[in-house]
Amino acid sequence: MTYCEFCLSQPIDSIHRIYHDTQYGFSIQNDNALFERLMLEINQAGLSWDIILKKADNFRIAYDDFNLVKVAAYTEQDFSRLMNDAGIVRNRLKINAAIVNANHILSIQSQHGSFKNWLDEHRHLNKAEWVRLFKKHFVFTGGEIVNEFLMSTGYLDGAHQLDCPIRQKI
Repeated sequence: MTYCEFCLSQPIDSIHRIYHDTQYGFSIQNDNALFERLMLEINQAGLSWDIILKKADNFRIAYDDFNLVKVAAYTEQDFSRLMNDAGIVRNRLKINAAIVNANHILSIQSQHGSFKNWLDEHRHLNKAEWVRLFKKHFVFTGGEIVNEFLMSTGYLDGAHQLDCPIRQKI
């Protein structure tokens, strides 16, 4: 078996290898899970993915399992709670992005039935078009964040090398 080059240096039980083998590039059907992945990608900006993977459980607890309705309704008190939570990335812009983007996704759901449907409707877009679309609808979504979100959820190709067995599995 040939794995993606990055995985060759990772022990089988490492968080990176487990993420690669079970999540990276796999389609996500649930809107809350899609929101979670988007928010993890946003929180990774300027940091290592290692930090985000290690804090993923803390993020789920802090953000109510990324329940869109709950996050969209966060108050100043919730914002303060998140700013004081050492288990997550405490960045005002990133916390604000969670609340604002949750509200935008709820709006998308009301118009398209689900965030997943909206993403599926735009599957034909190339990377540059995706980036423009995300910048129009969301905050804190630059080119790299959008690219990684879309690759990690199977909307853009490139998550795995052509000869990686996980690519075949997906």
